[in-house]
Amino acid sequence: MESKRASSCRLLFGLLISAAVLRPGLGWYTVNSAYGDTIIMPCRLDVPQNLMFGKWKYEKPDGSPVFIAFRSSTKKSVQYDDVPEYKDRLSLSENYTLSISNARISDEKRFVCMLVTEDNVFEAPTIVKVFKQPSKPEIVSKALFLETEQLKKLGDCISEDSYPDGNITWYRNGKVLHPLEGAVVIIFKKEMDPVTQLYTMTSTLEYKTSKADIQMPFTCSVTYYGPTGQKTVYSDQAVFDIYYPTEQVTIQVLPPKNAIKEGDNITLRCLGNGNPPPEEFLFYLPGQPEGIRSSNTYTLTDVRRNATGDYKCSLIDKKSMIASTTITVHYLDLSLNPSGEVTRQIGDALPVSCTISASRNATVVWMKDNIRLRSSPTFSSLHYQDAGNYVCETALQEVEGLKKRESLTLIVEGKPQIKMTKKTDPSGLSKTIICHVEGFPKPAIQWTITGSGSVINQTEESPYINGRYYSKIIISPEENVTLTCTAENQLERTVNSLNVSAISIPEHDEADEISDENREKVNDQAKLIVGIVVGLLLAALVAGVVYWLYMKKSKTASKHVNKDLGNMEENKKLEENNHKTEA
Repeated sequence: MESKRASSCRLLFGLLISAAVLRPGLGWYTVNSAYGDTIIMPCRLDVPQNLMFGKWKYEKPDGSPVFIAFRSSTKKSVQYDDVPEYKDRLSLSENYTLSISNARISDEKRFVCMLVTEDNVFEAPTIVKVFKQPSKPEIVSKALFLETEQLKKLGDCISEDSYPDGNITWYRNGKVLHPLEGAVVIIFKKEMDPVTQLYTMTSTLEYKTSKADIQMPFTCSVTYYGPTGQKTVYSDQAVFDIYYPTEQVTIQVLPPKNAIKEGDNITLRCLGNGNPPPEEFLFYLPGQPEGIRSSNTYTLTDVRRNATGDYKCSLIDKKSMIASTTITVHYLDLSLNPSGEVTRQIGDALPVSCTISASRNATVVWMKDNIRLRSSPTFSSLHYQDAGNYVCETALQEVEGLKKRESLTLIVEGKPQIKMTKKTDPSGLSKTIICHVEGFPKPAIQWTITGSGSVINQTEESPYINGRYYSKIIISPEENVTLTCTAENQLERTVNSLNVSAISIPEHDEADEISDENREKVNDQAKLIVGIVVGLLLAALVAGVVYWLYMKKSKTASKHVNKDLGNMEENKKLEENNHKTEA
């Protein structure tokens, strides 16, 4: 029995070494794997019932086999052959599927699955293909700039670690660049790393640029084959600085030329549209035929109105290429007469003028105590309410920051004026005496009482407004008394007295002083009455003139009628005389 098994094993070993039998219907089978992934190769054979074991091998370039994995059908054990390149990378499952981890380029081989029975060996070959996606292409060694009408190296497009090797394409603004003599030159090369067997592809582009290439993006791509077919990876865009000569010169003014005012600093900037732009220019100032050599800017400080004029600039080596601009230096003068602090007496006349001189129409605003006035102030007869802080302000709306203002602080002085009034309380138990005072500076009021009577309130005062205020005293006199009001300021001391009868003696009350507001209302009413009266007089005058014309016309008509009647009488008498003569 043992000799029979030994003979069977020798037979099987011979069969493994010799040509094996391929299962009918099994052709070439290819497994595609990405670099670094796990290669999975199914055996593709039906497992026979009398299977003894299964093995995997690969074939060397010369066709000799190298066994790498063994699995017994009875002991369920797996053995891996001592092959250094596959150490710790193999896995053989129960259905004899072989897995190889961390796929490498060297794994591209012909592998064979072998199932062995006592009397036969079955094989199923598998071809392994490994693909490595290249790195994203990158444009390196880029030109710092390109010059128009010159063929110059633009850069190198490099893509590394590819398997198999790929192809590189150049693009301008998304369109493929093809070689063109004297304008587009493309040089391609590839190199393989002997250790990793990975390829590095390099494509060099030489390009003749024009102004149309300004801000145009250049890209490149690498096309390669992967496990699922052909793919393309694109580089980032690269934009190149294009050099070209200056064809036009322009001049700029800072700040904007419609907003320049006296005292500003003017900066002239001359620009050429070439790249790189010119660094030096000639600047021509008004009235100066010779240019001033400077960088692309020239500054005038603290300009005056006489700086208004034409300014020009040109290239140094090409003076015919010139640009010009007109600058207006705006100005604004204001003169207020009088100005500062001015003191006048009440009733005085004060002419005030605010004179403006400007480069264009200016707006004028008058303010009094921070309140805008409707018109400029005029003082034919000063009142206390005319006192205050006046400001004349002017501005050029189109020129920011060009404003002028001057102020007049008007002080209206007056000697104290006193008017005293009295009023009996409706209850008849007290009388109110009021001392109305007008003057500036504010007069101080002092009361003096001659006679007997209880003083109920002696210190009540009104606010001091527009040079006026009053002091009120309430008394209940037992006999006739005299109240004296004294008002005093820096100009004069004024005294006024008022006799007041005893509380038991009735007397006529005097009207209170009319306030400024009421006075204005009274004045308005007076003006209205005067206007009505004047209107009635004018209407009566017109009616009288019409009546006179009517009467005159009537008299003239009457004269004509009488004249006609007289003529008729004369004719009648003549006819009677004629009749008498005939008789």
